[in-house]
Amino acid sequence: MTDYGEEQRNELEAIQSIYPDSFTVLCEDPISFTITVSSDAGENDEMVQVTLKFTYVENYPDEVPLWEIQSQENLEDRDTEDILSLLQQQAEENLGMVMIFTLVTAVQEKLNEVIDQMKIRREEEKKRKEREAEEAEKKEFQGTVVTIENFLAWKARFEREMAELKRKKQKEDEQAGKNKLTGKQLFERDRNLDTSDIQFLEDGEELYIYGIWHTPLARATYRNAMKSLSVNLP
Repeated sequence: MTDYGEEQRNELEAIQSIYPDSFTVLCEDPISFTITVSSDAGENDEMVQVTLKFTYVENYPDEVPLWEIQSQENLEDRDTEDILSLLQQQAEENLGMVMIFTLVTAVQEKLNEVIDQMKIRREEEKKRKEREAEEAEKKEFQGTVVTIENFLAWKARFEREMAELKRKKQKEDEQAGKNKLTGKQLFERDRNLDTSDIQFLEDGEELYIYGIWHTPLARATYRNAMKSLSVNLP
């Protein structure tokens, strides 16, 4: 008859000596304990970690123990699901033998795979961004490829812009036409300007007509000159 209690106690002592820093007993009846499992350090000292809780059932190891993930760090949901599936698979394969060390070792290998996958995903993301940057640079250098669709769109936009410019020009021309003087208005304006200029000059007692400045002194000088030439002046 198998002494399950003794097998469980012996395994518990062995596990405690293998994982002294990450092993913690939670309960002695039934025996329950936790083991914290960490991956190897990846790039930039990245690590993933999971704390597993095991509980012995009465007929362990002829029956699988109970387990659960008590906590985890840097794992995605799909990773924790994979770990639970892995534990089930390994437990069934090792049924009848003490298996905690085997289960913990399998989980640690899985965590190292997760680190490797994180590295691969990071490199793929880096390559994807590099490709997008190269494509954007090529597109900027080559410009937009002309197709029938984008040409027709450009043509319609150009025609709308030209129609708007034409409309503005017509409006400006119409406004300028309203402000333009007729010939009669120009004549009357010039006549008024002449009259005002003459009035301005007469007020200053000085007038320039046909190339001669007319002031009282100028007129006297002009009259004396005409008399010396025997010209009768009024």
